[in-house]
Amino acid sequence: MRNYIISTKSLRHLILIFGLFLFSSLANATNTRGLPDFTGMVETYGPAVVNISTIQNISSRREELRRHMPDFPEGSPFGEWFKHFFDDQGPGKDGEDGGGDGLNDNEPKAQSLGSGFIISKDGYILTNNHVVEDADKIIVRLSDRRELDAKLVGKDKRSDLALLKIKAHDLPVVKFGDSNKLRPGEWVLAIGSPFGFDYSVTAGIVSAKGRSLPRENYVPFIQTDVAINPGNSGGPLFNLDGEVVGINSQIYSRTGGYMGVSFAIPINIALTVVEQLKENGEVKRGWLGVLIQDVTRDLAESFNMDKPHGALIARVLPDSPAEAAGFEVGDIVVKFNNLEINHSSDLPPMVGITPINKKVPVDIIRNGKKKVLQVQIGELPKEDDVKLATKEPKAEKLDRLGLDVANITKDTRDKMQLESKGGVVVKRIDRGPASDAGIHVGDVIQIINNIEIKDANHYKEIVDGLPAGKAIPVLVHQRRGGSTFLVIRVPE
Repeated sequence: MRNYIISTKSLRHLILIFGLFLFSSLANATNTRGLPDFTGMVETYGPAVVNISTIQNISSRREELRRHMPDFPEGSPFGEWFKHFFDDQGPGKDGEDGGGDGLNDNEPKAQSLGSGFIISKDGYILTNNHVVEDADKIIVRLSDRRELDAKLVGKDKRSDLALLKIKAHDLPVVKFGDSNKLRPGEWVLAIGSPFGFDYSVTAGIVSAKGRSLPRENYVPFIQTDVAINPGNSGGPLFNLDGEVVGINSQIYSRTGGYMGVSFAIPINIALTVVEQLKENGEVKRGWLGVLIQDVTRDLAESFNMDKPHGALIARVLPDSPAEAAGFEVGDIVVKFNNLEINHSSDLPPMVGITPINKKVPVDIIRNGKKKVLQVQIGELPKEDDVKLATKEPKAEKLDRLGLDVANITKDTRDKMQLESKGGVVVKRIDRGPASDAGIHVGDVIQIINNIEIKDANHYKEIVDGLPAGKAIPVLVHQRRGGSTFLVIRVPE
């Protein structure tokens, strides 16, 4: 056998050569994979993106405001101010706005700008509702620079979508993807008209899915870091296959411009809206009739749950499908129509897309036990906001939670639209467990530790018997909001 002896110097050379080879291989692999090339996608589907401008006749808006102006006493300073506001705003200079729009050229006009995209060769266009809202005239500019008047087929404020129609044929169209298949980290691309710069292309990644935004209960938004600015609204969000997976709708900003967080409406939600807008010009949604909140860690502990999940029912509305199906305050919805509910924001979109009058199973947890209810979905009312108010009561003695409560008067019960007969109203509060939990003067306490409160005496009895050091759930009907569960940690 022959022995090979390698010197230390030779060994170092071998290691260096191997390292350079490995680095070169990795670099070549990275270059081969590279960053996505969007040029082909933009060339193919960019022509289906349109610029949308709207015109509002200010004088007609002023007349509408004038009709709703209150009758002020003769000589009132407010009356004089409104008179000057309406009468001193004359028309613009002759020829200032140009002609040919079908409106009085001498009247001042307000213009807005947005984006949209063509979804059918015969001229149907999808955009945001806020882009065309209150418009007297809608103008669509195509990629070949033609400008055509658009008709508003229908709009849906709750999803912020609008469907337009132009008279044209053989138009370029987009193709649709499946927004349910999107994954965080996936590349996406937007085309639109930020600040009026037509056909601007920006790219980024999907940051998250299923985002719930304030006052937007029926859309589980796609969050991205794609640069979106005023004028991008209504434009398409593409995946790497050139498929539209969303409609760019909103940004989170403290400056009014892009700050790295933007939101898009999932195309799967949008297409269900488009169908109804085409057929009826409006959208009808399913309705359960409950007010819900998230299950926090403390609430999960107080309800003896292994982990926080589901939608906690804080109120069951009267004469609602939920009331008819036997839902109760304190139920936690964990499945709707066999689909998991992880966050409370998951439930409204699921209910909204469910056909009206369809009967579906709903899995709940009630008093620590699982139960399945059958509910027949109703139609979401036009106005579903609940107006609440109460008056401040007088002050007295405080209990171990830092509260002073009293029986509810008929006037307070009527103003707060309380269905239950029991409960107590908070008259005074000091620093302590209740204030730490978020309870305020004027709130009504309805349930403590899963026990419905009958009156002030019953409340005192329950509070005196609460176990020290334990987190307990408390249902509170807040005077500036709806019913909500809070967690109070009883002092030692």
